[in-house]
Amino acid sequence: MVKVEFLGPINKEDINLDIKNLKELSLILKDDESISSWLETCAVAVNDTLVFSKNYELKSGDKISLLPPVCGG
Repeated sequence: MVKVEFLGPINKEDINLDIKNLKELSLILKDDESISSWLETCAVAVNDTLVFSKNYELKSGDKISLLPPVCGG
């Protein structure tokens, strides 16, 4: 089981999923209308390290963070 957290303006509660890689997460989230629009622009971190491959293998207890782009001033 991994924990998925949605940061910034995504405004969705954390979820726990039994998935093996980020590709599985992508397939699950693309069907959620409140998140699907963010998927193309978000960075993804696993245990606070940015990850760029959807084939990244996940282990039980991992924390996945979806990081939407932000603007600062």
